[in-house]
Amino acid sequence: MSFTLHPQLQKDTDMIGEFPLCLALLHKENIGPWVILVPKIDGLQELHHLPLEQQQQFLVESQVVFENLEALFNPKKLNLGALGNMVPQLHIHHIARFESDIAWPGPVWGNTEGKQRSTQETEALVQHLADAFQKQYPAFNR
Repeated sequence: MSFTLHPQLQKDTDMIGEFPLCLALLHKENIGPWVILVPKIDGLQELHHLPLEQQQQFLVESQVVFENLEALFNPKKLNLGALGNMVPQLHIHHIARFESDIAWPGPVWGNTEGKQRSTQETEALVQHLADAFQKQYPAFNR
């Protein structure tokens, strides 16, 4: 079965790698580590539309992301969000938040400057996250 990532997600993110169920993407906005998990199932809009086994797999993958965001970056808070109002393809945001980020304490949506990381910063962060995810969850592929 083929899978196509929504064009807006392609534009706004860089690939970290793949878990068994989800793509792991890094949002380009430089507000802090912002990972987006996208189940590799075309036409999927809601998490509860997945069979229970795949919902459980999503939770495992989400746990890996959050545990690593917490361990690597020591954020003040971890945010989880699945809005989908503009991009209907199911994608779940995992955002490490800091009191020093521009949007704190509000939501990131509509409260940032849109600044992106440099290519070097992006490559280093992608590699750092990919290494951590794979160390904790060997089925993760870069």
